[in-house]
Amino acid sequence: MKYLMAIDAGTGSVRAVIFDTNGNQISVGQREWTHLEDEGVKYSMSFDFTINWQLCIDCIKEAIEKSKINPNDILALSSTSMREGIVLYDKDGNELWGVANVDARACDEVKYLKENFQGIEEEFYHTSGQTFALGALPRILWLKNNRPMIYEKVAKISMIGDWILAKLSGVIASDPSNAGTTGIFSLINRTWDTSQASKIGLKDDIFPPCYEVGTVIGTVSEKASKETALSNNTKVVMGGGDVQLGSAGLGVVEVGQVAVLGGSFWQQIVNISSDIYPPSNMSLRVNPHVIPNQSQAEGITFFSGLIMRWFRDAFCDMEKLEAKEKNIDVYEVLEEKAKDVPIGSYGIMPIFSDSMKYGKWYHAAPSFINLSIDSNICNKASMFRSLEENACIVSSINLEKVEAFTNLKFDEIVFAGGASRGKLWPQILADVTGCKIKIPKVTEATALGAAMAAGVGAGIFETLSLASKELVVWDKEYLPNLGNKKIYDDIKEKWIKIYNKQLELVDSDLTNSMWKAPGV
Repeated sequence: MKYLMAIDAGTGSVRAVIFDTNGNQISVGQREWTHLEDEGVKYSMSFDFTINWQLCIDCIKEAIEKSKINPNDILALSSTSMREGIVLYDKDGNELWGVANVDARACDEVKYLKENFQGIEEEFYHTSGQTFALGALPRILWLKNNRPMIYEKVAKISMIGDWILAKLSGVIASDPSNAGTTGIFSLINRTWDTSQASKIGLKDDIFPPCYEVGTVIGTVSEKASKETALSNNTKVVMGGGDVQLGSAGLGVVEVGQVAVLGGSFWQQIVNISSDIYPPSNMSLRVNPHVIPNQSQAEGITFFSGLIMRWFRDAFCDMEKLEAKEKNIDVYEVLEEKAKDVPIGSYGIMPIFSDSMKYGKWYHAAPSFINLSIDSNICNKASMFRSLEENACIVSSINLEKVEAFTNLKFDEIVFAGGASRGKLWPQILADVTGCKIKIPKVTEATALGAAMAAGVGAGIFETLSLASKELVVWDKEYLPNLGNKKIYDDIKEKWIKIYNKQLELVDSDLTNSMWKAPGV
């Protein structure tokens, strides 16, 4: 038997997953990681490539050890990562500087660009589908302004998934799906638009080759082989963005298909033709898909999975003990308690992520509205359920925006990621959206998508689309309760009004935004 490896670098953790060539998961090694503010740099989220590379090594070794396979039997590997995070290198390929996905340090640079280059964000958005909110240009400009000695040494840029492949092969390259999220990109041409950098006075010669997903870029180097226990015969294959490869891992490879990926962030995506330009009101983002000639209209819900982790760690020590005694996941314990809470969670309204407003994107202060001092009503179970309901409600709002932009109508959603492993959450998503929810057998779709990319590079599959259709197996379906949907529709309208009032408090400097895009 031969095998494929996927390395999945998410916002909250990194994992190495080994699959056989039939798409069956064999083993996984995983480590949580954190991305901290640089000292004295407000809203920054740095990427520590020294510590994080060691975590990657640990994951790879753990996956190999658990699998009990010969590393020589791993034909190929690929990677997928949180998008928007970037790593900059010197001329010798050594890392100089890195930031994770929602680094928002470049507030002054965004203001400068908007004030001194009238209409430039709209111009670049029309080409790339990205605003400055999560883009690389303002961040690189920040580096030029604040760390000029580092900036002068910059010779290459890559995304974080590309960085993993570079550490393994010595080759720095990128792909459309991940590189596209920098904003320095053409959706139509599926490659870098270096003129965007030169227009604002940045280096335009730092962009590496851009290969389609599944392209072999090298093999595991001797150095990396010694570090990781991988064979230096293993092919290193171009990977892609976590959402887009996750889509392939879900079988979402045709125009008009829809998915919700429930991870650290939640993404709501709809496949569209790559010749469709982004919406003029800049309400959504549009990214290149890993499938040639396709893009994806996308909404994003901030921190949904990370908020659950916070809730678990801050309030649920007793549930952790209960889960340990029963040898189950703590979220399973919480869902079991939350399933008896009525729809609407006794009116509790979580205020965390707003729906997507890509042109002017910021969030209210994290809070719960409508808490009660009656412990029979307001407790961990009802608050937990309210968080699950809220993630689905915000997802529904974002999908409605995609529908309005694309004129597509859909009644079926593929749901994956950690959130889809629950029994309650998928049903809530069905009831909120009114759509049938399909759960794949392999819920960690991003890793499977990266394994498919590795399989294309190894010659196991002809294309990523064919690999997806061959390997994706469906596990469960949830049908909506339309009576519940009507209740959730009312809750959704009320939540929108409450959230807007909470934004007014941020606007008045009375509360602190959970996250603001640079320059907002």
